[in-house]
Amino acid sequence: MVIGVSGVQGDFREHKWMIEKLGIETMVVKSSEDLDKVDGLIIPGGESTTMIRIMKMTGLFERLREKIKTGFPVYGTCAGLIVLAKEIENYPQESLGVIDIKVMRNAYGRQVDSFDEMIEIKGFDRPFKAVFIRAPRIDSYGPDVEVLAFLDNSPVMCRQGNVLVTSFHPELTDDARVHEYFVNMVKEYRVQQEMPKANA
Repeated sequence: MVIGVSGVQGDFREHKWMIEKLGIETMVVKSSEDLDKVDGLIIPGGESTTMIRIMKMTGLFERLREKIKTGFPVYGTCAGLIVLAKEIENYPQESLGVIDIKVMRNAYGRQVDSFDEMIEIKGFDRPFKAVFIRAPRIDSYGPDVEVLAFLDNSPVMCRQGNVLVTSFHPELTDDARVHEYFVNMVKEYRVQQEMPKANA
């Protein structure tokens, strides 16, 4: 199993280290060709408009959207959440639109307003230290979206099928449980991929 981390722009190294800490092979993904070599993809924090522009230039944008529609697991943090969201309220930009959430960019303040908060995550046995840096806020979500964590009544971690998003940065902590959650999503996907071959 190989988990990719989008390296077109943003802070991808910390995600790579976190996945490697779990003993899983990782690969930096910068093209549509790279995408076909991995079993899941993490889109890190950074600058969402720049990410989308580069992803379009490299062919990664459309190829990723196609793969997500077939069940390919993807996880977006902060800017990665914006890239995956269906609607961005306060900035007209294109997105992959693969998770039914409406978000507001930078809703939790500027870089100097960064903070961390202990949050309860569904299925986790103890609170998680969530780091918020220029984080987007999820203002609404569709009926197929499962909210896994809240902060002040706003969702900060959501899942819709094979798409996982967090407003916060779990890669900036020593706690690998959110990444482990995504790794398990990828494992489930691989099992599903193997089933038709086993029945052939």
